[in-house]
Parts: sequence; C-alpha cells; structure tokens
Amino acid sequence: MRKFFLTTTLLLMVVSVLMLSLLGCGGGEQASPETLYVYCGAGMKKPMDEIGQRFEEEHKVKVIYNYAGSGTLLSQMKVRQTGDLYMPGAKHYFEEALQEGLVVAGKDVVMHVPVIAVPKGNPASIHRLADLTKEGVRLGLGDPKACAIGKLANEILAKNHIPQEAVEANVIFRGATVNELVVAVSLGQVDATIVWKSSLVGHGERVEVIPMPKEQNIVEVIPVGILRFCGDRELAEQFVAFVASPEGARIFEKYGFEVPQR
Repeated sequence: MRKFFLTTTLLLMVVSVLMLSLLGCGGGEQASPETLYVYCGAGMKKPMDEIGQRFEEEHKVKVIYNYAGSGTLLSQMKVRQTGDLYMPGAKHYFEEALQEGLVVAGKDVVMHVPVIAVPKGNPASIHRLADLTKEGVRLGLGDPKACAIGKLANEILAKNHIPQEAVEANVIFRGATVNELVVAVSLGQVDATIVWKSSLVGHGERVEVIPMPKEQNIVEVIPVGILRFCGDRELAEQFVAFVASPEGARIFEKYGFEVPQR
C-alpha cells in the first residue's frame, strides 16, 4: 500500500510540473512582447536609440537595432531575408533595396549634411576640399563599399573636380562606419575626414567643423522603409510614423540633424 501511495504521489508531481511548464510559472500564458528588428546606419545611433526607447514605452514592444554601414546592412538583408525596417544613411541604398525587392514602402525623414572635420587646432591647416590633396596630409575617409559617407565623399570630390589619385595618396585610414572616422579625427590619428555634421555633436572639445559651401556639398535625404519580410506590417507602419512625427523631428534636431520642410 505504501509503495502504491509513493508511486501515485510521484506521478502527480510529474503531471504538475508538466502542466506548469505548459501554462507558464504564473499558471497562465505569458506572452513575450512583440519585437521590431531595424537595420540602421551607424550615424543615426543616438537619435534612433532615443526614438526606440520612446516607441517601446508607448507601444509596449521591443525595438532591436543592427547598427552598421548602410552598404554592409544591405548585404546582410539580402542574405538573411529577415527583419522589419531599413534606415540607411543615404537614399541611394534605399533605392537599391527597392530595386532588389527588399523594401515595400518608405518615407523620407531627415537630412545628412556632410562636413570636413579636423582635430582641434587644425594642425594641417585644412580650410577647403582642395586642401585634402596637400602633401603630407593624413586623411581618413569612409569605405565607399561599406558606408554612405564613404560613397558620398567620393561623389563630393568628383563634383568639385578634386583629383581622386591625389586624395588616395593621402588616405591612411578607411572607416567602415562614420563613427570610426569621428574617433580617428578626435584622437588626432588623421588630419582631416569627411563625416556627417550630426556625428560631431558632443565632440566639440576635440574636433573642429569646416562647413562646405552649399554649391560644393551634396546633402543626403535619410529614408526609413518597411521590409518585404516584415513580421508585423501594422506595427512597422506605426514605427515609421513615429520616426517621421514632430516628436521624432525634435529628437533628430537635438542631435544635430536637419529636418526637411513638410
């Protein structure tokens, strides 16, 4: 009898554990929060982190960012065929994603303004684009295959008839992201670089900004788009609307971005 009682007791315990594992430790289903996976250019990290936090609080979801160079992200999306949104640092990559059938909808949000950045004190006396070809200048530029600012820098140099070979002779560093270029110039590892103006916010003690004349510059529009393989189209549309909202614009402006007139 005692043996029967012990066997029955053990069976009841096993059944109880199985039931709890099926129902969850609280005795009922505990749904994990929905997530949005966003491929985002590294130059937008500061404002997008804040936007993501605000969106999470308002919609009770989790926003996961993959920050990297825009070209790198595009390659990842082609291979993985997963994710919800794409926000590159330049419209060229967005248009390529559209052509590839990776993006199904999108919206222009803010603008990226390229500038020349030099270490504090401007030791190499860089004052204009042509100075980047001066002998002995240590130049850092973005990798045009990896990040938007690298590709755009080449376009700016070509637009202003700056000899590419003379520039390449001075390049000692190619960054995969704009953030790598900012670090290099702030530490004095290079004498000059071309980066986004917004990426220099908070680096004023170590870096000086040399604006380019409007007629020489190429300002980029930053779009955000929904991917074809997005898991929740409605939630992704709400995220796009939030990024492009007046509240989103205020966050971008706080971090040095320019918002186009709507």
